[in-house]
Amino acid sequence: MNLFQLGQQYQELAGREDLDPTVLTDTLDSIDDTWTEKANNIAKWIESLDADVEWLTKKKRSISDELTYRKNLRANLMTYLTSAIDDRGLKEVHTDDYILRPRNYKQRTVIDDEGKIPDEYRNYAKYQGMYDIKRNDVYKALKDGKNVPGAHLEPNRKVMIK
Repeated sequence: MNLFQLGQQYQELAGREDLDPTVLTDTLDSIDDTWTEKANNIAKWIESLDADVEWLTKKKRSISDELTYRKNLRANLMTYLTSAIDDRGLKEVHTDDYILRPRNYKQRTVIDDEGKIPDEYRNYAKYQGMYDIKRNDVYKALKDGKNVPGAHLEPNRKVMIK
């Protein structure tokens, strides 16, 4: 079903963007059609909106999947490029278009097992009944050489592209 099968007045109404519930009700009440004709056109309009919602939902999912794919691909390419430069023992690579410099960034705090994280690194009140791990506190403790069960630091080395 599409909007072209709607009556002229309903097509004009469907094209408006100022349709809050009151305006919609008042406008529909003002259309001079038989009750069955009005109900028929509204049902067609609803079917058209259902199709639009379904299409937009698929499009949203498609865009979300593409975004995830591209983020993962970028991360994999960055890992590959960093490893390739590091394996060759180079400090800097000059290409025709770029200068590539590997560098160390702040280490990542990796939580291996949330159940093993001591209570001193948890915040109970933040999520009302659920524990939240204070990742920053865990990072500081690990950086200071303390042992935090269930967590470790991981190097974070990437290439700067200039």
